[in-house]
Parts: sequence; structure tokens; C-alpha cells
Amino acid sequence: MGEKPLKILACGDVEGSINAVFNRVRTIQKKSGQFDLLLCVGNFFGSSPGAQAEWQEYKSGAKKAPIHTYILGAASQETLRFFPSADGCELADNITYLGRRGVFTGASGLQIAYVSGREGQQDPTPAHCFSPKDLTQLVEPLISNNQFRGVDILLTSQWPRGVWQYANSPEVNTKFCGTTSISHLAYKLKPRYHFAAVEGVHYERLPYRNHVVLQENTQHVSRFIALATVNNPEKRKYLYAFNIIPMKSMEASELVKQPQDVTESPYSQQLRHCIETNGDGQNQGQPWDSDRQTQPSGPCWFCLASPQVEKHLVISIGTHCYLALAKGSLTPQHVLVLPIGHYQSVVELSSEVVKELDRYKMAVRTFYKSKGQRCVLFERNYHSQHLQIQVVPVPEDQCTTEDIKEAFMLQAQEQNMELMEIPQHTDLKQIAPPGTPYFYVELDSGEKLFYRIQKNFPLQFGREVLASEALLNIPERADWRECKQTPEEEEGLSKQLRNDFQPYDFALED
Repeated sequence: MGEKPLKILACGDVEGSINAVFNRVRTIQKKSGQFDLLLCVGNFFGSSPGAQAEWQEYKSGAKKAPIHTYILGAASQETLRFFPSADGCELADNITYLGRRGVFTGASGLQIAYVSGREGQQDPTPAHCFSPKDLTQLVEPLISNNQFRGVDILLTSQWPRGVWQYANSPEVNTKFCGTTSISHLAYKLKPRYHFAAVEGVHYERLPYRNHVVLQENTQHVSRFIALATVNNPEKRKYLYAFNIIPMKSMEASELVKQPQDVTESPYSQQLRHCIETNGDGQNQGQPWDSDRQTQPSGPCWFCLASPQVEKHLVISIGTHCYLALAKGSLTPQHVLVLPIGHYQSVVELSSEVVKELDRYKMAVRTFYKSKGQRCVLFERNYHSQHLQIQVVPVPEDQCTTEDIKEAFMLQAQEQNMELMEIPQHTDLKQIAPPGTPYFYVELDSGEKLFYRIQKNFPLQFGREVLASEALLNIPERADWRECKQTPEEEEGLSKQLRNDFQPYDFALED
């Protein structure tokens, strides 16, 4: 539509270093031209005499902000005195206090939702805190409009609890960081950008999606960015520059474009549950994780503590998972990644087990790569009692990733099965709730293929595709029972693999 993007700067806790911020902004504007807005989250004011004197110069008009600056209210008792009332107002020329909570809509149609302060734990809520009522009054008018798709920007001082789920980890103690009520707010308002501060660190989360893949229409993604304190000694990032076209001026197709590194929403599962249970998202004890470890109904060949497990096949043992040579392996380096406890499928694992499972996958990938091999992983959650991820190497010079993908797609078609490609950062829990039978493949490019099993699924499907003439060209090894070896032969292969894998085995370092 040829709409001109707005140029915006977001800033973390200023804590009274007002000159420092504005000098930095001047430098940026000299280099990149004038910006439209500066949005400040966290504590803008500082309580030291120096900080107060600095503010006085702006308040009196002796100095002027070089950009339209919008700030949040007090996030601490000490700085309350800088705000004449709970309602928004201009504090100095070009410096506006947004207010306790609300929505600011610019002339361009840009919509900014904001909540000042920290979550109040007592009643009545202190002036530097927000209450559940504040959040309800902010959210309800917006979401009751059936045209509502989300807000452009959300400003909060505190972080949303659990925002790091399915993504890169922040440098904070996640046990004490953030609050569920802000997660609930972000979940409801679907901001394209969400800025927060007060933790003293810079954290840019991977973008996350606001819809459930294959179940809901595609929506825009959200980006969460936490900013550090101005002039922090560690030189952590406190200013973030970005361009944005207001949502209301964008074509839907442009708005919902999904970046390559998009992940699942960090909130959706727990908050759907939260909304269904108590509606207001104030449940601080919300379960952020699910662990569905069970007891096997009979003897299990894969529980590490079980007498049935063939210990001579084990290659590496971590805290929650282990690596073993596959029995009747397709190739000498075909391995299984398995949880130590009894779980039926990936979707039933808790996040700490998933984390270690991913570390093993990464380690095996790197190991194969060093040998000039591509890594293909697959899982069949059907007629299986204990989760096994099969990891098979395919020589790079034998076929491309595209060949592997095509072989899976074609063989699935021949058997009237529709293998679907799913976005790379999709969490399987979203597509296959626990108990759903499925088959899943992950290629070395990160591409993922998924099939929800109906009935009569060929149990050896994954092996058959890899063993086919198009790929490894060992069709006679498609059935593992035809590839049995003596315990001595297995022992020899395991020993060799243990030695070869040693440089990549993180379990030895931990």
C-alpha cells in the first residue's frame, strides 16, 4: 500500500540518566535521520540527587528532549513523586507520561498498549503497582471488538513469566523472573512488539506465532525484547531501533508473513488451561510444564533401570536421556535417543527432558557432519511403548536433503498417507496432544514432516524409506529383524561407536 514505516526507538530503565539517553538518541538521529518516537519501559527516573537535578533541567524547559518521548509510570515507591497523578500527562516539553494503563493510538493509527509498574501483591494496590482489575480494564474493550487482531506494541515494565519457553534462554534467574499476569496480557493482546525491562539484561526472544499450526488461521508473529539499564557497566543493549507500519494499514498477507526462525507461542498451552480454569490469569502457581512419565504396564526393553534393557548397546548416558546403538541397525552408526524414564512420546516430556533430548540430537548431528553424513531423525508414536527417536546417517555424497524429503513424500503418497510439512520451530505438542498417534521426520535442514496416523500404519515405514534404492540402497535391511547380530558383534559395534562419539559426548563433560 506504499505506507511509510514509522521509525521507533525503545529504551530500558533510564534510572535518571536522562542526558545519556538523549545524547545517544542525537547520535543515532545524526546517522540515521529523525525517529518518530522514543518509548521508555521500566524506571525512567532515578532517586539520586544528581538524577533529580538532571530532570529539573528538562522540567524547567532549560533542556528539551530531541524526540517525542513516552514513558511508563513508577515501578518503585521511591520514584512516585515524579508523577503528579495516576493519569497520563505531559511532564516536560516532548516528554509524556502515558498513564497507569491504557492504549495510545498515534495519528498514523499505530496502537500502543501499556501497563505501568509492577504486579501488586496486596489490596489496595500500591500506586507503583497494577492490579488484576487494571489488566481486565485494558484487555476487555480491545478483545470485545470482533475486528481485533492484536496491538502493534505492548509496553510493560515486568517480563511475562515463561517467555523463554521454546526459545533461547535469557541471562536471568528464570525461577524468579516475570509474572504470569503479564504473560496472560501478552497472550490476549498479541502485540507485534513487546518491550519490558527491570531485570537489567538485554534479551531478544525468537519471534513466536499467535496461532496453532494446522488448526487456526495464520496470524502475525510477536517479538519480545527486554532491554537493559541505560549506561550499564557491562555495555548491555538498552536501546532498540525498529521500523513499523501500523497493523491497520497493512495487507493481511503482508502482516501474517512468518519468519524462518518463528517458534510456538511460549504461553498458549498453559494459558489456555489458565483461562479455562479461572479466567483471569492471576494463578501464580500455574503449571508451566507438564511431565507425563508413567510406569510401564509390563517389561520395557528401553527403560534404563529395567532388567530387560540391553546395556551393551548403550553409547552415552545423560541426566534424563541416553543414546544407544539401534538393534538390527540400518548402518553401523544408526542410533536411538531415548528418555531414561518411561515416556511414550516426545509430546509427553517435560521441558528439561526435551532440552537434553535436543542436546543429544545436536551432538549426533555434529558427529555425523564430521563424517560427511546427513542426519535424519524419525519418531513413530504408534504401537510403541517407550519413546525412541531413530537417528540415521545418510552420506552427503549419496543424496541431497531434497532427495530424502522427496523419498518420504513419495512413499507416503504411494501408501495413501499425507505427510505434511510443518514450520521448523513448531512444537509437536500443539499439533499432537498426548495420546495422538503420529509419525514424524526431521531432516538435516531443520525441515519437519508430520503424519497423524489413522490406522494400519506400516511399522517399518521410516526404515523402508531410508533403506530404499533412492537413498541408502539397502532394501534388504528395511526390517530390523532381518539384521540381527550376535551380542559379540553388537558389543564390537557399540564399543567402536562409543570411541568415535566421545569427542561429541556432552554427558562426559557435565
